[in-house]
Amino acid sequence: MSFDLDAALGAADLKRDLVSRIARETLAEDLQWGPDITTQATIRSGQPGVADVVARKPGTIAGIPVAAAVVEAADDHGATVEFSAAISDGDRVRPGDRVLTVEGPLSTLLTAERTLLNLLSQLSGVATLTAAWSDAIGDQSCKVRDTRKTVPGLRILQKYAVRCGGGVNHRMGLGDAALIKDNHVAAAGSVRAAYEAVRAVNPSISCEIECDTLDQVGEALEVGPDLILLDNMDTDQLRQAVALAAGRVKLEASGGLTLQDAAEVAATGVDYIAVGELTHSAPVLDLGFDLRSS
Repeated sequence: MSFDLDAALGAADLKRDLVSRIARETLAEDLQWGPDITTQATIRSGQPGVADVVARKPGTIAGIPVAAAVVEAADDHGATVEFSAAISDGDRVRPGDRVLTVEGPLSTLLTAERTLLNLLSQLSGVATLTAAWSDAIGDQSCKVRDTRKTVPGLRILQKYAVRCGGGVNHRMGLGDAALIKDNHVAAAGSVRAAYEAVRAVNPSISCEIECDTLDQVGEALEVGPDLILLDNMDTDQLRQAVALAAGRVKLEASGGLTLQDAAEVAATGVDYIAVGELTHSAPVLDLGFDLRSS
């Protein structure tokens, strides 16, 4: 395969072993009941083919290196499939735009087709929804962020897709940043007690405190976290929280937000808008796998 998968993964800040494992596992999921019986029955051995992945709907593309990894995993004959990308991740497409082309044994192409489309369409769906939020916010300084509400097993790829759509990532997991929520405060006894407990364990880790009320925002500001998450607050409360913080910490709005409200929420002065639906509810982007006529 002439496509430089390692370079593409490096540019995307994706680890090859992770992407290759996901590609192999998702392909194996499709083949666990046996080989592709339909393709075996209808395609002669060695029959060549060329196929294009084409956009059926407008959107933002993410996952081209992942698609290449699927082709690599499906190609058990060794470097016999040629993979070429017509665009780059993060590019926007219109219906009819070609995304990529694969050329090689037709049996390999057809075996890889659904796995390739499943991953590419899912990730492009995340990028497309993220881009819609970014567009709605416009040129304001606020950024849309993801959450940990991701499809199990696809977190790293989904968070990459968020970046392709113009969003930014929240913490990747439970260990790279601390987020003190209401249950942690209840268990520790107070916001201060919870914050001091986190700092005792790791003095340098980024720490965010979730607040449901303006009184809690005042408490959080007293201990000085890196961020404050403003949960389920209306725009008036958000503006008051921004005034209270006065630029001392970053603020993130979360909970019950809609795309229609994005610009208004961003205009309150918060730094981030956290949107779980970017990863847990993004519709897949409709992409087709079209064989060229011989």
